[in-house]
Amino acid sequence: MRTFVSSLVALALAVPAVAGEYNKTVNIGQKAPDFSGIPATDKGQDASISLSDIEEEVVVLVFLGNHCPYVVAIEDHLNDFVDNYEGKSVKLVGVSVNENEADKLPQIKEWVKNKNSQYVYGYDETQEIGRAYGSTKTPEFFVLDKDRTIRYMGAMYKNPLKVEPSDTNYVAEAVDALLAGEEIETKETPAIGCGVQYRRK
Repeated sequence: MRTFVSSLVALALAVPAVAGEYNKTVNIGQKAPDFSGIPATDKGQDASISLSDIEEEVVVLVFLGNHCPYVVAIEDHLNDFVDNYEGKSVKLVGVSVNENEADKLPQIKEWVKNKNSQYVYGYDETQEIGRAYGSTKTPEFFVLDKDRTIRYMGAMYKNPLKVEPSDTNYVAEAVDALLAGEEIETKETPAIGCGVQYRRK
């Protein structure tokens, strides 16, 4: 069993008194819920994702689900994002928590191989990371600064199924502002995509 127990304590303590405008669990300016030991694949190699192990100044956490057409539509944009920030202190991390068989680790490994995904992509069978961040859609993004404070959350584009060249990339806009030490203009947008499949407690 993964070393998730200590993280659960941090997750419980991380719930804010006031949630975001669109997110019912976390808010902008809140310390990001911790997570560790999530099994993953990184460009075809077995890996493990722990927030404390990420050295980059900016972390972009995105909740994904291979079966979701919104995720399929945005895959190229995720790889473009990684390419655009190569050499900069930015790390893109994908995680699935869905019960759907297509979204579990064996299928994630096939996805990464077939799509040539350039980011680390993991599966949390406990679903605790999804619950801690209040993720309800795939894809759903959270931009964390060097102190691991949530600085942006929501969508990458207003319409992931039909991205126009003129559309604002809210995630890139937030990351650019953090790297430049500037204020983020849009801090939260509604997540757009497929519903996350949580088990009933």
